[in-house]
Amino acid sequence: MTRLGESVQRVRALLAQDLSTDDTVRELLTETGARRSFELTDLSAKEQAELIAGRAVDVLPSVAALAERIEAARAEGRGLRVKLGIDPTAVDVHLGHAVPIIALSRFQRMGHDVTLIIGDITAKIGDPSGRSSERPPLTDEDIARNLAGYRDQVRPFFDFERVRFRHNSEWLSGVALPRLIGLLAQVPASALLQREDFRTRLEAGHGLSMSELIYPVAMAIDSAEIDAEVELGGVDQLLNMQMGRRVMEIYGLPPQLVVTMPLIEGTDGTGAKMSKSQGNYIALGATADDVFGKIMSVPDRLMEPYLRAWTEWTDAEIGMVAERLADSSLHPMDLKRVLAGEAVTALHGVDAAMAARAGFAAQFSRRSFGEVATLPEVDLAEHGAEGVATVLTRVLEFTPSASAARRLAKQNALRLVLESDGGEQRAAVLTEPDALRPLGEIVAEQLAGASGTTGVFLKAGRKLAVLRGAPVPAA
Repeated sequence: MTRLGESVQRVRALLAQDLSTDDTVRELLTETGARRSFELTDLSAKEQAELIAGRAVDVLPSVAALAERIEAARAEGRGLRVKLGIDPTAVDVHLGHAVPIIALSRFQRMGHDVTLIIGDITAKIGDPSGRSSERPPLTDEDIARNLAGYRDQVRPFFDFERVRFRHNSEWLSGVALPRLIGLLAQVPASALLQREDFRTRLEAGHGLSMSELIYPVAMAIDSAEIDAEVELGGVDQLLNMQMGRRVMEIYGLPPQLVVTMPLIEGTDGTGAKMSKSQGNYIALGATADDVFGKIMSVPDRLMEPYLRAWTEWTDAEIGMVAERLADSSLHPMDLKRVLAGEAVTALHGVDAAMAARAGFAAQFSRRSFGEVATLPEVDLAEHGAEGVATVLTRVLEFTPSASAARRLAKQNALRLVLESDGGEQRAAVLTEPDALRPLGEIVAEQLAGASGTTGVFLKAGRKLAVLRGAPVPAA
């Protein structure tokens, strides 16, 4: 049996136990955390390909083709040449950025040759990557500073001692105009304009610069220059990576395989991608308590995609906890605490994860909302006749629009919480139709037959408000 297989046996035994107990959770985090350094060379070519594919959006042209490439490289006594391109565009890195790095680490631990391409030339061109305008070009100083920060922050997920670094200025700075024109002459403009963000901008009447059109070709040259066999990247880079296949064929090389990784949804439950601009991200440099708390605030539906994105759990293990949730033998809150512990363990270690777990329990799980003195208030006598979405948008300013409030309800992230003596809480999930009903009417319905209620709270995602005053009676 492989090392991973033995670990799976141990973890499945733990996942069958009570996951609310600290001893079990510590043992679980220790076991799964250790997997981040497991050598995976004892997996067969098929098992390696399936492990990579299990966390990818697509493997092109196929998972079987990846297994065949791995087998062929093994026959030659070497690993595959795997490439990940990085444009060092930001100092702050978040967990969304870690997804391809985690996959790259698996390739590394499978015995393959990993190359990080530092896009010091392409970063100066500017790739919109879904933005409404061209990304500002960077200076050499910007690139050096951002790269240093990037390495420091993703280090918990990746062994930089076992990677080859290449800067694409090594070859792109020497590309002469005749060579570039000759290459571009073999690339149809229609292939460059397939990108959805390009089409969206053109339809909106915005222009595209020639530098943006050349960007995918420049990235593709990177693959040809290092003779990549696999390129890894976010699903938003699919067309760029497919261009790599095309340009490699122009160079007379076998086209690389493409592995696309998912874009991770942010913590606010709105469906938007995790990003700094949205404020819905978890920074890799955040404290253990901050990481733990932010994950505890996410909607329950994000637990499975987050487990797939950031942990070393297998599909069988994720399926096992999904079954336990379905038959109510596992409480969602207990699983979310495990998920939060996994993220903290990756960044800060098991001891920090357990300390954050204890701190969260002390601060929130056993603390009455009524003890929190700084909550915003809604006077039901004044606003009870207004719809829940209106109160969230215009009174509390918790959501930017009524449609955003309805989205929260659709995602089970909108709740009315009734608190009784001793801090006991009962939460009622508000549906999308509830978001349009008068707030006071809903409060009155929930209070009917609920004796001993000492506080009423409206919870929207991570945000909380206390409701004061007499509710509007239910019809």
